[in-house]
Amino acid sequence: MALFAPLLLFVLGLVLLWLARRVRSEAGLPSGRLLFQDTLERRRSVQSLYDPVLDLAGRPDYLVDQGDSLIPVEVKSGRAHAGPRPSHRMQLAAYCRLVEAVYARRPPHGILQYADRRYAIPYTALLESELAAAVAAMRRDRGREMDRSHKSRERCRACGFRERCDQSLA
Repeated sequence: MALFAPLLLFVLGLVLLWLARRVRSEAGLPSGRLLFQDTLERRRSVQSLYDPVLDLAGRPDYLVDQGDSLIPVEVKSGRAHAGPRPSHRMQLAAYCRLVEAVYARRPPHGILQYADRRYAIPYTALLESELAAAVAAMRRDRGREMDRSHKSRERCRACGFRERCDQSLA
């Protein structure tokens, strides 16, 4: 009987470890130490990352420390369909840039985790220059009226500008 309790605790520990690894894998997280997670219940305790060069701020959903690399992970609830969306690639590029600016460690890649697929997007000089061009274009266009770029009622319903948009489909 004295041997049963420690054995039971050991088996319980193994089961909990297995469950934790399974949950982590299903969330699309790579191996490594989790530096932070920007989930609803933790949002107040996680400070935004900031890059003064691009005057850009934000937080990836997860930031994983793999020893020699910091990997930002962005989780999307929808399906990947034909691959990562360009806007999602730019969002991930921004997180890679922010990680480099704050931690002085350039991520080799970031991860886009969709409901059905995971993509490791390399953080290349080309992607970084696309990001800088996108940020510059957004700053140039700030305050300018833009035409709706889609025919989707769902996108219109989710848009933060729908209340004052004269092209709303919602």
